Amino acid sequence: MAVTENTENTKKRALNFIEQKIEADLEAGKNGGKVQTRFPPEPNGYLHIGHAKAIALDFGVAKRYGGVCNLRFDDTNPQKEDTEYIESIEQDIKWLGYDWANIYYASDYFQQLWDFAVWLIKQGRAYVDEQTSEEIAKQKGTTTSPGINSPYRDRPIEENLKLFEYMNSGKCEPGTLVLRAKIDMANPNMLFRDPLIYRVLNIPHIRTGNKWNAYPMYDFTHGQSDYLEGVTHSLCTLEFVEHRPLYDLFVTWMKEWRGETDNIEDFRPRQTEFNKLNLSYTLMSKRNLLALVNEGLVSGWDDPRMPTICGFRRRGYSPESIQGFIDKIGYTTYDALNEMALLESAVREDLNSRAIRVSAVLNPVKVVITNYPEGQTETLTAINNPENEADGTHEVEFSRELWIERDDFQQEADKKFMRLAPGKEVRLKNAYIIKCDEEHPCDTDNEGNVTTIYCTYDPETRSGQPGADRKIKGKTLHWVSCHNAVQAEVRLYDRLWKVENPRDEMAAIREQQGCDAVTAMKQMINPDSLSILQGCYVEPFAATMPKLSYLQFQRIGYFNVDTESTPEHVIFNKTVGLKDTWKK
Repeated sequence: MAVTENTENTKKRALNFIEQKIEADLEAGKNGGKVQTRFPPEPNGYLHIGHAKAIALDFGVAKRYGGVCNLRFDDTNPQKEDTEYIESIEQDIKWLGYDWANIYYASDYFQQLWDFAVWLIKQGRAYVDEQTSEEIAKQKGTTTSPGINSPYRDRPIEENLKLFEYMNSGKCEPGTLVLRAKIDMANPNMLFRDPLIYRVLNIPHIRTGNKWNAYPMYDFTHGQSDYLEGVTHSLCTLEFVEHRPLYDLFVTWMKEWRGETDNIEDFRPRQTEFNKLNLSYTLMSKRNLLALVNEGLVSGWDDPRMPTICGFRRRGYSPESIQGFIDKIGYTTYDALNEMALLESAVREDLNSRAIRVSAVLNPVKVVITNYPEGQTETLTAINNPENEADGTHEVEFSRELWIERDDFQQEADKKFMRLAPGKEVRLKNAYIIKCDEEHPCDTDNEGNVTTIYCTYDPETRSGQPGADRKIKGKTLHWVSCHNAVQAEVRLYDRLWKVENPRDEMAAIREQQGCDAVTAMKQMINPDSLSILQGCYVEPFAATMPKLSYLQFQRIGYFNVDTESTPEHVIFNKTVGLKDTWKK
């Protein structure tokens, strides 16, 4: 089958090692010359940016080679799974710009897996073990010494079958019986030393109810589900390299059970491993993210400081910026810690082309233009996005009294200060040149804080009019009219963790102090990860933007409208600054 090349990007860049393998398989006619992938999340939490890399690969290669990608929920652990997570996963995948051919669940195959396990028992390839988990672990041996056979390894087949049925009866105590595959207790690959394939939980399942009390283990479920679905390329992260021989063995056994032994190597799912997405100053284990939520250390799964896809969405990241970051780091066979600065550069690069420019003043001080008529206002035109003419323009109001940033004024300024100061001129964005009064530049309160700045304007310098291009040394400042400014809350976000590699640091703290994960995490959390500014001002146009709109607060950074924002209480989240703030 000829390779289907349907994206310009693939033609322009070198193929990654996974694409090279897929093309080699297609060239060799493996799996009938088709490509089928799957994205198999466990519904026990919200997806994070590490999952986004897997999503981009699974769905991306299927589309690139004219195949299909299914969404399959790995719902083999009813203790932790919930429909809330299923719904959030579906939403996140669609937000990233992907869609699945079919939705499947590992639980769809519970009956087939059970029947397959019964066949293995009858073949003498599986047995019920009564040892404790500690005993089983001890008799497995080490990487340098072989394991010891379980005393139950040669239990009669009929007895194994009865005990296996008992495991699913609801009467069996969890932890007292397990089903193990009989492989090789001396194999150098520890996973081959009679792995567990079924355990007892006695917990209702969100889809199958009380039908099952014994549930298959991940290694016994994943490959067989791939095979039953027709998956040709099973793409997973590097920790599954050691699992691949077991994956292949179980698939081979299943093909034998089903009587499909012809062309056994040509028609099978092929597991290929790639590196995880590790990010500096980020912790991505779903177990730890759940602990942050449950302990109230963040506001929820979609807290903009969280590395979850919904957290990044709420913070103002675009799907295209996340894809751009994934393209930059690529896929390899070794793990590395990627810098947060690289992610933020991808975000800035994308938002620069799509964000609407608006004026917002976060730390306001009032400017009075003394020679501008009292009560008069005029309408000026602002370009929505200089990078995209199709985004059009909007109107802004100019008046005698304006808000500017407090940092843009100094009572006593040196020659290098190019903003507003006594006797100095600046241009107001889209408006006029103003000059600060030298004799009475400002008013102050009893504590010396500036309350009002006094300026004059040059009416011949209105932006866009003939003669308005008079050159001055001062910078161009953003501003908002006091007459119609909308008060807003602005949330500034910084890194959640104080340390570059919180995963390793947490492990070190726990070992040193003998504490639990939550206690260790509390010691690493950045107390300044969230600053909430009240009394900010934005132009009315910004206050009318829909939730999650992409904005650039001119001269400040990229922001978006928070999901909690209302017309009565407008809230913005800072997405990323205009410049890299991660440089050491």
